[in-house]
Amino acid sequence: MTWTRKDRAVGEEQAPLYLRSDPTPGRQYGDSAPPQRDPAVVRRPHLDPDLLAKQVLAGERTAIARAITLVESSKPSHHAVAADLLRILRPYSGKAVRVGITGVPGAGKSTFIDALGRKLLDAGHKIAVLAVDPTSAKTGGSILGDRTRMGELAQSENTFIRPSPAGAHLGGVARTTRESMLVLEAAGFDVVLVETVGVGQSEVAVAGMVDTFLLIALARAGDQLQGIKRGILEMADVITVNKADGDNEGEARVTARELSIAMKLITSDPNARRPPVLTSSALTGKGLDEVWKAIVGHRAALEADGALEARRAHQQREWLWALVRGELEDALRTSGSVSAIRAGLEARVEQGDLSALEASDQILKAFAADAPSLWPEHPKH
Repeated sequence: MTWTRKDRAVGEEQAPLYLRSDPTPGRQYGDSAPPQRDPAVVRRPHLDPDLLAKQVLAGERTAIARAITLVESSKPSHHAVAADLLRILRPYSGKAVRVGITGVPGAGKSTFIDALGRKLLDAGHKIAVLAVDPTSAKTGGSILGDRTRMGELAQSENTFIRPSPAGAHLGGVARTTRESMLVLEAAGFDVVLVETVGVGQSEVAVAGMVDTFLLIALARAGDQLQGIKRGILEMADVITVNKADGDNEGEARVTARELSIAMKLITSDPNARRPPVLTSSALTGKGLDEVWKAIVGHRAALEADGALEARRAHQQREWLWALVRGELEDALRTSGSVSAIRAGLEARVEQGDLSALEASDQILKAFAADAPSLWPEHPKH
């Protein structure tokens, strides 16, 4: 029986949908033949460090991005290739002005970088920005949205902006920020700006990898007692109170004076250099030239007395041990012997049957037995 609206009597139920629909299947997923790929086109070419280094030195943007992705990779098979790439690029790095930029959330770090970067572009510089984004402790994800606040700066061909997740690395920067800086310097960028996560006074790791550490402060965000805290203030080489515009300009100047007084509490040495405390506005551009002049002046002072070379040598030594610690952490997570006893030890610790000290001792013993197999000889490329 064919069911139609006319045939259906008043109050009579309509036939189910499956009886009224056409049973002939339509086009289904997988009906069409898969597309034919050109065998000459390689979607993921072999990672050749020599070729990649040549492309980075030529300034090819896709190669720069691939090189940074390579050094950021946690895949064990990429470590040896990344090491070879960095070895090739190292002689071409080290000539850039390295500036670390930090500040509390909402201080306007990304907007400040956008405004300062455009001024530096007008002066003929090539700008690279490494923007480190916080990583969720629950999901492990990152938004990587700092680039959206640098819209005008990102449009220039003489700018390279790379957002990176902080991961589990503390200190406001990503674990491979140093390696990424080396790649960008080899690519010809003469100013490298590193924006930290910026979540508090412990975000000082960036000070160990740059020439000048810039702290962006806000008006009325603290008082003179902040100078007593041996945290981020004592690491700052230049301080600027941002958003000094409109009704906030007066308060920004007051805050700058208070910070200048607070900086005297950092050290009792009257001959010690005190960082200049300035005011600036990323919105109007006022004060940005003075901030850059202070950055360049600080670097020039380091070069004049040989401190820049000593500073970078010290940073290389710290980098060495940072890499060792990172490799040990990775190996500990991938150790088969540790994985075999981990769940049981954690359960016993949670139940109170075993102390954390005893459990950690057993984990380290298992790790030591596994250690020789965790670092095989890397093939040479």
